[in-house]
Formats: sequence, structure tokens, C-alpha cells
Amino acid sequence: MAKTNMTEDKVALILGGFIFLLAILNMAHEDVLGWVVSTNMWTDMGNAFSATTAGYKERIPGLVSLLLTYVGVTAVLSVGIKMLGGNVGRFVKAFTIVFFISEICFMLGANAHIAATPDAQTKFGIGWSIGLTTEAGFIAALVVGILISNMLPQLAEGLRDACRPELFVKIAIVILGAELGVKAAGASGMAGTIIFRGLCAIVEAYLLYWAFVYYVARKYFKFSREWAVPLASGISICGVSAAIATGSAIRARPVVPIMVSSLIVVFTCIEMLVLPFIASHFLYGEPMVAGGWMGLAVKSDGGAIASGAIADSLIRAKALEMMGVNWQSGWVTMVTTTVKIFIDVFIGVWSLVLAWVWTAKFDKTSGERTMHFSDVLARFPRFVLGYLLTFLIMLFICVHADWQAQGKSVISALGPLRTIFFTLTFFTIGMVSNFRKLMEEGIGKLAIVYVVCLFGFIIWLGLFISWLFFHGMTPPVVAA
Repeated sequence: MAKTNMTEDKVALILGGFIFLLAILNMAHEDVLGWVVSTNMWTDMGNAFSATTAGYKERIPGLVSLLLTYVGVTAVLSVGIKMLGGNVGRFVKAFTIVFFISEICFMLGANAHIAATPDAQTKFGIGWSIGLTTEAGFIAALVVGILISNMLPQLAEGLRDACRPELFVKIAIVILGAELGVKAAGASGMAGTIIFRGLCAIVEAYLLYWAFVYYVARKYFKFSREWAVPLASGISICGVSAAIATGSAIRARPVVPIMVSSLIVVFTCIEMLVLPFIASHFLYGEPMVAGGWMGLAVKSDGGAIASGAIADSLIRAKALEMMGVNWQSGWVTMVTTTVKIFIDVFIGVWSLVLAWVWTAKFDKTSGERTMHFSDVLARFPRFVLGYLLTFLIMLFICVHADWQAQGKSVISALGPLRTIFFTLTFFTIGMVSNFRKLMEEGIGKLAIVYVVCLFGFIIWLGLFISWLFFHGMTPPVVAA
């Protein structure tokens, strides 16, 4: 791999920003992204794929739209891989397989018997459905990725060059900012409340989560400080990003955050498969609580945002069935994203705090390790800037009621691409989750700490904190 100063954060900011700029041309009546494939709920497989906008639907078949989307997404990501110093040729070969498997998984999950909510069953003329919504495709992609990783390790290794879940989800989050900005403009008071409460919630989580995990790892499992710090950060804060950032801040050996990160990926898969369904069963009357819970409990960016998206769909379907309330989509995801973004923002600050403590108390002899404000900026997740920019731009534009229709045209263009990047995230998270390999590397003791802290404390405290700050809040109701 060639040397480069670029990181996945920076590349995600650039690529996500580029896609956003293409979409915003819709406001000038330039349908630049209308050819992107949209995966529809279906009973006839021939109707599963179509172009996004009506103009393109009339001109190109769904399979042609799928092929064009593959070419476009591959081209954009190849630029990113080149910027990262990777081998573009190997990436394209692997990504071709990854893309089509991911899309097939999502398409299968969108079958009406799997996805249709009660109100949609009549439309499709079916008598039953599991009712998981089209986001069932995310789960299908995750499960298939796990199966390939653990049952077909040679194939998984051959596709490794294209397995970049953090890059995919960070691009998706930049795009998501625009969608949430448009939604927030229609209910600006609620959006402000969510942001404020999300900030309060994560401060609370930092103060309680990290201290508890660090204490347990040191006191009861006798881990050294070098291991306890990345472990506490990864389990309690923000998964892989936090483990790597804080490991770097204390200058831990590279193997430490790598092992912790591998463990985080595995448990993220478990949480993604379980927590959204628990939330939809018990919290369908408290959707914002569920959104905050996903952000506080699921540790990776990709896993958290994706879990929020699944919970959003499941809860809306459950609320419609049980309460007859049809809430707007995206608000649960917005709460999850807001909480997760604030957690990401604070990683840099937390890294500075830990670096200062290590320099002042545990490593006084190493004078060259003095930390400055620039070190915070160096650790600041750049993709967050993209999310904030797209959010604020669309919020500013769509605050004016006359522009809300154009704003909706922008997010209608971005929606299918966001879904594609989320699907890629789910599939590749599964692909990098080789359970057998992790056990061979002696990760068992770390796993015990993770299980004890996550399932014994963090998940339930996260639920309590989310309830404390988001109880009683509900999304706007879809107009009849």
C-alpha cells in the first residue's frame, strides 16, 4: 500500500460530499442521480429493481439501473481507494462480488412476505407477512457475510480488499445528514431538543461507562493499563474508533487496539441482530428512547446507525399495528445518529485527556509526548464534519417552506444510495467477523470482560439514560 496522508474519515468526507453535491443539483431541476437503482418491495422478482425517479424508470429497465449503479459506485469508491493508497485493481475485482451479493441479499429481504407491514399486505395481495420492512435486507446481508467469513474463509480472504465497513458507513452518514436536515426543518423545535438531549446523554455515558469498564478490567481481570484503556474505550464509548484513538493516545502497542477492535466487530454483529427487535417489542411506544438506546449500546458507528435504521422501521410498523399511529420515518435513526455523532466528536477530547494523564502520571520521563490542541484535531473524526455540513445546509435551505419540496427531491435522490452503502456496511461487517480466528488468537479473556460489562451493565444503563433524556418524545405523525 502506497504511503498517504489520507484516512478513511477524510475520504468519506470527500466522497460523501461529492455525492451530496450531485444530489443537490435536483434543486436546479437537474436529475443527475435518477438512474441509481432503488430496491422495491416485491412479489414478482421482475419488479424488485427500478431506477429512482419516474423519468428514468420509463427509459431504463431495473437491471440496467442496477448495472449503472454498480459502475457509478465502483468508480467513486475506486477514487477513494486510490486516495488511501490501496490497490484499485484488487479492490474492483473484490468489490464486484461484494456489491452484487449485498444487493441480492437486500433484494431477498425486500420480498413482500418478509417485509410487508400490515398496511402493505393488501396492496400486494398477500395474506401474511413477517412484517420486517425492507430493512430485513440489512439483516440478510449481515447473516450472509457472517456465514461466508466463517464457513468459506478462502472466499472471505479473497474479498478482503473490498471489505471496508467503516468507510461505507461513514459515507452513508455524510449522506444521511442531508436527509435528517430536511426532516429537522419540518420540526425544528424537536430537532433542537434531540440534539441537546443527545449531548447530555453521551456526557453521562462517558462519565459512567468508561470508569466502570476500566475498573472491572483492572480490578477483577488484572489487565494492565495498556490493555484496560483501549478495552474500556472500545466497550464503553464508540467501538473501533475509540479503541484505536485512545490506544494511540497512550501509545499502546498496535496489537492491543487491533485485538479489541476485532472483538467489538463480533459483538456488534450480535447486538445488531438482537437489540432492534427487543426495542420494537418493548419500546414501540417510546421510539426516541429506542433510538438513543441503539446509539449508546451498539459500539461501532456502522452497527449503531444501522441498528437505528432497523429499529426505526420495525418500531414504526409495530406502532401502526398496535396503536394505529403512523410516525414519520427517520426520526429514530436521527436520535441514534445524533448520539453516536456526539460520541465520535468527544473521542478527540477524551484522547487528549488520557494522553495528558499518561504523560503527567504514568510516563513522566518521556518529554516528547507533550500533547497539544492539534492532537485533538488530528483525532477528530473528519466524516462528522460532512454529516454536520450536509445537515446544516439542508436545514438552512428547508427552513423556508417554499424550498421544502426541492429539499425532499434531494433526499429522494440520496435515499437509494444511502441504502446501498448501509447494505455494504452490513455485509462487510459480517465478512470481517471470523469467530474461529479470534478464538485462536486468545481473545477469550477479553471476550469475558466484554460480555460481563456490555450485557451486565452498559446495555441496561444505556437504556436508562436514553429513557431519562428521551422519554415521552415521539416523531411527527404522517399526514393523512
